[in-house]
Amino acid sequence: MPSNQSPLGALPARFRRARVLIVGCGDVGQRAARLLAPRVRVLALVRGATEPPRAAGLRARGIQPLAGDLDDAASLRRLAGIATRVIHLAPPPGQGEGDARTQALLRALARRAAPVALVYGSTSGVYGDCGGAWVGETRAVNPRTARARARVAAEGHVRAFGRATGARASILRIPGIYAPDREGGTPRERLLRRTPVLAAPDDVFTNHIHADDLARACVLALWRGAPQRVYHASDDSQWRMGEYFDLAADLYGLPRLPRIGRAEAREQLSPLRLSFMSESRRLDNRRLKQELRLRLRHATPATGLLS
Repeated sequence: MPSNQSPLGALPARFRRARVLIVGCGDVGQRAARLLAPRVRVLALVRGATEPPRAAGLRARGIQPLAGDLDDAASLRRLAGIATRVIHLAPPPGQGEGDARTQALLRALARRAAPVALVYGSTSGVYGDCGGAWVGETRAVNPRTARARARVAAEGHVRAFGRATGARASILRIPGIYAPDREGGTPRERLLRRTPVLAAPDDVFTNHIHADDLARACVLALWRGAPQRVYHASDDSQWRMGEYFDLAADLYGLPRLPRIGRAEAREQLSPLRLSFMSESRRLDNRRLKQELRLRLRHATPATGLLS
């Protein structure tokens, strides 16, 4: 890739040898690492000896694994001063509404020279139901689920860390992530299961981002994100959920899903599935494109679901 097309191509040379720590180095983290590895030293937190195959896989991708467990604060002490920039993509614990993992990580990072930049991957679910309205980053959060409340708590910890240490703490609020080469990254399985979607009068707006575009947003935010700034890491699509599944069905040559009313959905679908069908919003992504200067490779899933 020519340097002028790389997410880091226009950066000053003195920044290109940075040490970047990725916490939560799953699919998106590894995509970000591929963008970073030619220019910087990439480190990733893993659960040490309990996951040797995973550590070996990271090394094969040019990523240095570091043993540590977000649920064991003592194991994180070696992270102090180890990285100049951090991407934090690890989810909160499955139970409870706080995020002790983020608190433990930030305490470890603050023990010595804090990183100059920290990017935290949150969720657009922090807004709750917005009735299909356009949502900007200044809208007040209104989380309605435990997982969303945990993300709000984590965002607060990240902001406090930035204020206390001077680190540029940026927050990416992320909607549904998709990509054909991501495990479970397309609607194909749901289409094959024939799980219904809501009928048009009851349907909700959803938001999406291709995993490659999200990885690029994470990398750009490390250098271009403003302190204490929130960005919607979302593409340009303005689709209702049923429209998204209809598109996927047509692209894959599969039958479209049946449509049911909300009353029927309450009887047929799981509480978790219903929670995703009970919140409607459209994310304004102008900050992402104007401030981080991200040029979306997949402006809508119409192209991204096939590549």
